[in-house]
Amino acid sequence: MSRSPAAAPERFDAIVLGAGGAGMMCAAMAGQRGCRVLLVDHADRPGKKILISGGGRCNFTNLHTAPDRYLSANPHFAKSALSRYRPADFLALVERHRIAWHEKTLGQLFCDGSARQIVDMLLGECAAGGVELALGAAIGAVDHADGRFRVAFGGRTAEAPALVVATGGPSIPKMGATGFAYDLARRFGLKVVEPRPALVPLTLGGEEVLFRTLSGVSADVVARAGRASFREAALFTHRGLSGPAILQISSYWRHGEEIGVDFLPKREAGWLAAAKRSAPRTNLRRLLGAALPDRLADTLADRIGLAGDLANLPDRKLEEAERRLRDWRFRPNGTEGFAKAEVTLGGIATAELSSRTMESRRVPGLYAIGEAVDVTGWLGGYNFQWAWASGWAAAQALPRDDAAA
Repeated sequence: MSRSPAAAPERFDAIVLGAGGAGMMCAAMAGQRGCRVLLVDHADRPGKKILISGGGRCNFTNLHTAPDRYLSANPHFAKSALSRYRPADFLALVERHRIAWHEKTLGQLFCDGSARQIVDMLLGECAAGGVELALGAAIGAVDHADGRFRVAFGGRTAEAPALVVATGGPSIPKMGATGFAYDLARRFGLKVVEPRPALVPLTLGGEEVLFRTLSGVSADVVARAGRASFREAALFTHRGLSGPAILQISSYWRHGEEIGVDFLPKREAGWLAAAKRSAPRTNLRRLLGAALPDRLADTLADRIGLAGDLANLPDRKLEEAERRLRDWRFRPNGTEGFAKAEVTLGGIATAELSSRTMESRRVPGLYAIGEAVDVTGWLGGYNFQWAWASGWAAAQALPRDDAAA
């Protein structure tokens, strides 16, 4: 039997929009504090991005989490939440649910089994807090009057003194991601930092198109954009550059700028001149082939253009080649966009929010958490830790409403 449109709205202490990592965390922790919470999502399943993360094993946090590993217009904003809910806190929750895990590299923690375990854990925590889930429910009108928020969804209406926006950003639209959070924020008069793709492959054009022929080739490099640098793998693709090192610097890169790649980070300055003395009859192509994949070595040697034995090459030319290999310049012509971006840079401006509670400074009772906010972490579990920490911070501040009892 359908509900009458005239029926009084259902009452809750808090309505959380978005059943991703941040939303489920917030709803669960608030529910366990005694709040009556409604968790709404237009998707028919919760935690879709969690399920595809980390190759299906979910890189759920990073042991090296620190505020300086996050990008934001206000680099200090994330400090409060991250200091009060740490990786060890989430790890304790994982272990309480008997989920086996391992550290891969660089402090990245993954499930031994499946990312489904993290989603099931969060759903279990929601159940422990008595959270009511409304999945597959398209969100309609969102109104605010007399200190209460009213939300229409899936043929129902609910109201509460607190509304938490946890619908993320537009990255990976095929998973249902949209800019809903920004539209809602603007409706309430909150500023939004222009969103753009982050942790995203870069594309190459012009003369650099030839590097696309190396599609599938990867190498350990140091990639740089501006003052940021990361030593991890870079991967050539049929459209340009990808791999962890490139995804990391993509968050710092701006259109029109160059990036630098050190293809031989293990080599010390002067290594080519030293090779000339120790093996004068060898050549650059052979030396590069001993350190890099053959196709990459051939391409770099061709572009540098130093043919013949090292013995016949002046040291000045070798120094120039070495400098180029240490800081090979690429000028990407773009990125692969939100479709391939793991997260979104920008979002609801942190100047609009309390760093302690995630509550709006101008609209009491309105909260924003997770990827919806202008806080973006490095690759490697940092964004999940922000989801847990920001969700937890908001949950501690959500009020109980006697009218919802």
